[in-house]
Amino acid sequence: MVSNNLNILQVTWQWLPFTSSARTDNLQLYHWVRVVNGVPPTGDYSFAKYNKSVNVVKYTDEEYEKYLTDPTWTREETDQLFELCERFDLRFIVIADRFPSSRTVEDLKNRYYNVSRAILVARAASPGDVSGHPLVKEPYNVSQEIERKRALSMILSQTKQQERKDAEVLAEAKRITEARIAARSAEESDMPVASNVSPESNEKNIIPVETVSPSSNVQIPPTTVAPPTSTADNLSTLNSLRGMRVYLRTYALEQMVQAASSSAGLRTIKRVEQTLQDLGVNLKPKVPTKSVCAEHLELRKEILTLLNLQKQLQYKEAEGSSHRDGSYAETPGTPKRSQRAGEQDRTFIPDSISFGGERVGKRDQKRKAPAPPSPAQSKRPRKLKASD
Repeated sequence: MVSNNLNILQVTWQWLPFTSSARTDNLQLYHWVRVVNGVPPTGDYSFAKYNKSVNVVKYTDEEYEKYLTDPTWTREETDQLFELCERFDLRFIVIADRFPSSRTVEDLKNRYYNVSRAILVARAASPGDVSGHPLVKEPYNVSQEIERKRALSMILSQTKQQERKDAEVLAEAKRITEARIAARSAEESDMPVASNVSPESNEKNIIPVETVSPSSNVQIPPTTVAPPTSTADNLSTLNSLRGMRVYLRTYALEQMVQAASSSAGLRTIKRVEQTLQDLGVNLKPKVPTKSVCAEHLELRKEILTLLNLQKQLQYKEAEGSSHRDGSYAETPGTPKRSQRAGEQDRTFIPDSISFGGERVGKRDQKRKAPAPPSPAQSKRPRKLKASD
C-alpha cells in the first residue's frame, strides 16, 4: 500500500516583483518565479552579485592644483572625464562617444591614467608602497597603443593575396633554415673524431647538449634525439618575421617553436608537449607578452635538453653493460669461451652477391672447377676380327 504520509510538492510559476541591490533608483521590476508550496523565494536578486563597479579615484581641489594641472586639459574636461569613467566603468569607446569635446580614445586614456597614477603616488607614504600597483608599474604609453592598433588593423585587413605572399615568405625562410641545418650537420660529420680525450673535456662535451655534434666524443645512437637548434636559427626566423613589418606575437611564437623543434622528431615533440602538460604549463601562453614567450621557449629548450641527456644516459648505461658482458665472456676457462673457441678461429667467408636470381660465385665455380673423375667402368670384351 502507498503511504499517505508522503509530502507532495506543489510547484507553480508566478509573476512577482523583485528588488535588486545593484540598482539605486528603487525601480520596481517583475519576473516569473518558481514558487514551491505557495512560499515565494526571498532575498536579493540572483544576478545582483555580478554587478561589479570600478573604483575611480577622487581628487580634491587642492590635489588638482598641486599635482594634476595640464596645459592641454582644463578642470571642467577632467571632471567630465572622471564622471563618465565612473558612470560607464572605463568603457572608453562609450566615453569617447559621450565626451563633449573632440578627444580620441588614446587621449582620454592617457589623461585618466596619468591623473590616477599621480594621485596614488601623492597619497602614498613612500614611493615603494605603490611601486607594485599596476598603474605605477606599467604606465600607459600613448605611442605604443597607437602603433599596436595600427599594426593590428593592418594584419586584420590583409587580403588573401597578401596572406599567401606572407605564407610563401615564411615557407622560404623555413626551407633556408633547414638547408643551413643540413649543411652544418654535413660539415660536422666530415670532421675527424678525437680518440684520446681527457675526462674534463668529456664532461664539457656532455653537459651543454646544444653543442653536442657527431664529431664530439659522445657517440649518440641513431635513435637518439637530435639536439635543439642554435640561437642563430631562431634569429633567422625572427628576421624573416620582421621582414613582414607587422606580425602577431602568438604567430611569431609558433614559428620560433617550429624552428626550435625542426631537428627533433615527431615523437620527441610529443614528449616535450607531454612534459609541459605534466608540469601544468599551457602549450600556448594565455598572455603572450615578449617576456612570457621568451620564458616559454627557454622552457621548451630545457625540456629538450633533459630528454637528450636522458637518452644519452640510457645509451651509456647500455654500452657499459655490454662492455661488462664482453669482459666476462673473454675470461679464459669459462664455458662460453671453450664452446665457441672453434667458431672464433674459423674464417668467415661471405656469400657472393646474387644478381639476376643467380649466385655468381657458384655459377663461376661450376664453370671453372674441373669435373670430378668418374668411377671406372667395366670394359666390354672387344670382338675379334678375322685378321686376329
